[in-house]
Amino acid sequence: MVWATIKRRLGYRKGKAEVDHKKGKTSSSYLTQGLRKIFAVNGKQQQLLEKELEELLYTADLGPKVSERLLRRLDEMPQPWLRDGIVKAWMEEVCSLLKETQATKAHLTPSVCSEALQIVLLVGVNGVGKTTTAAKLANYYSKTRHRRVMLAAADTFRAAAGEQLRQWADRIGVPCVSSQEGADPAAVAFDAVTAARSRNCNVLLIDTGGRLHSNQNLMAMLQKMQRTIKKALAQDIDEVLLVLDATTGQNALEQAKQFNETIGLTGIVLTKVDSSAKGGALVGISVELGLPVTFVGSGEKLTDLHSFDAERFAAALFQE
Repeated sequence: MVWATIKRRLGYRKGKAEVDHKKGKTSSSYLTQGLRKIFAVNGKQQQLLEKELEELLYTADLGPKVSERLLRRLDEMPQPWLRDGIVKAWMEEVCSLLKETQATKAHLTPSVCSEALQIVLLVGVNGVGKTTTAAKLANYYSKTRHRRVMLAAADTFRAAAGEQLRQWADRIGVPCVSSQEGADPAAVAFDAVTAARSRNCNVLLIDTGGRLHSNQNLMAMLQKMQRTIKKALAQDIDEVLLVLDATTGQNALEQAKQFNETIGLTGIVLTKVDSSAKGGALVGISVELGLPVTFVGSGEKLTDLHSFDAERFAAALFQE
């Protein structure tokens, strides 16, 4: 059954999982609780069971492509369907989908071998943790990968954003380029690239201001920053990472689409992942847009950043 038909049948407006985020529930708990509820009644007719499983998937945060793949997996399973068997099959399918996406696009995150300056731009809406993620990445590449790292505070809209990043830089022991509040973010990026080259750095992490994906003026500023780096300095941005909050529902897909169309994303960093938020919408975004997930942030410490593991993520998505 196609996605549009399912939406009409269910009277779809927002995914139930997205609504439940506001009540402290997440797509992962919605899936596991939904499966438990469906299989709580024994002896259901196969047709009714199939209908309920369809509704569970299409009202979760996984997106149409992922949902259709999971439904096709059901067709391959022997009947009668058992809950544990479905959980195992869907977990395997989600893992496979994420690995396929990881393999389709070269991972551009700074190489430990390259001596050339590599530029990483962090984008996203307000409050997703871009500044903290920039600091964590700086710590990761300088301490773990032994790269010569510089930070750039191009978030000139949020009060004290530059000061926050400078404090992180001091703690890590890396230089930071910033400017006064209200300055042109593209000018900050220009100065940062110039400074990174003069200091022989090989990783430049640029933090940008949070912006609604629907605000065309703010999105245009990202394009200006991209043009400034590419034309004035004869160097393109190596990687554009979308920072996503794990508690965001289906709205995250629209965010990702808009940022991708505006500046061309190369990957995703998922933040605020803990025992209650596992980011089910991430699967749909990664598959729909073909974007690999690079890192997962799980806390406020500098070391609370981990390389993405598809198997671990899929297991967490369906755990009780």
